[in-house]
Amino acid sequence: MNALANNTFTVRDEFELIQSATDYSLKRADNGWISGHFYHCELTSVFQPVFSIEQGKTIGHAAYIRSKSNNDVALWPWQVFSLASKDDQLVDLDRLCRAIHALNYYFNNISKSDNLFVEVHPRLLESVKDDHGRAFENFLDLIGVKTSRIVIEIPAIVNRNWKLLQHVITNYRSRGYQIAANYSGDRSDWMAELGSLYPNIVRIEAGDLIRHETITPLVETIHGFGAKLLVRDIETSAQLAIAVRANADYLQGNLLREPAHAVEVIDRLPVSGAVNP
Repeated sequence: MNALANNTFTVRDEFELIQSATDYSLKRADNGWISGHFYHCELTSVFQPVFSIEQGKTIGHAAYIRSKSNNDVALWPWQVFSLASKDDQLVDLDRLCRAIHALNYYFNNISKSDNLFVEVHPRLLESVKDDHGRAFENFLDLIGVKTSRIVIEIPAIVNRNWKLLQHVITNYRSRGYQIAANYSGDRSDWMAELGSLYPNIVRIEAGDLIRHETITPLVETIHGFGAKLLVRDIETSAQLAIAVRANADYLQGNLLREPAHAVEVIDRLPVSGAVNP
C-alpha cells in the first residue's frame, strides 16, 4: 500500500512515512513546502505554469530547483550540480531533485491530474545504462502518483547522440512517462528521424520560433506525428502572438507567469485577442 492510499493519513503523516521509506535527506516546513539537502546546500522547488491554448487553462507545471548554502547564499543549480563530481553523486542528486519536485507538486497542488514537467541531467542519462526512470517510478509509486502524470524533459544536448536519444525515449516510454524533446535543427523532417519513437511534446524556444522562417512545415510535421508543440521562454507580447499564430499547443514563459515557490495557474493570456480560450 502506498503512502497516499489511506485517506486517514494527514499530509504530515504521509511525509513522515515517505521519509522513513527512502534514503533522501528531506525536511518539511510549517507551510508544507519540502526541501532536501545535498552537501551543505538546501534544495527546494519553484514551478512555472504550462498553458494549453485548446483547453484554455493551465495543464501542468515545469519544475526547477532553487538552492542556497548554509549561509543563506543563493546558488545557481549548476553550482550545486558542480559539487557532484562523480557519476554516482550526480545520479543521487538528480533523483533527489525530482523527488523534491514530486512531493512539493502533489502535496501542494489541489489538482492531482495536472502534469509535472521535470528535467533530467544529461550525465544521468549517460551514466544509467538501462531502466531509465525505474528509480523515479518506485518513488512515484510510494506517493501514489502515476508515471503518466510526469513529463520527462530530455535535454537538448542529447539530440546530438541519436542512439542515446532513442534508447532513453524507449526506456522512459516503456514505464508510462510522457516525453518532451527539445527541437534542434532547421529541417521540417526532424521529427521523422525519430521514427516511431517521436516524443509526446516538442519544445521550442520563443526566440527560435521568431527566427524560424519555415515554421509551418515543422508544426504540421509535429502534429502529424501526434505530438504537441510547446513554445517556452515567452518573454514578450510579440513572441506570444507569434506562438499562437504558429498553432502552438502549449505556452510557457515569464510573460505568462514567472517560476514561483507555489503552484499557480494562468487564468488568461496577457495579450488581448491573441486567443479565445
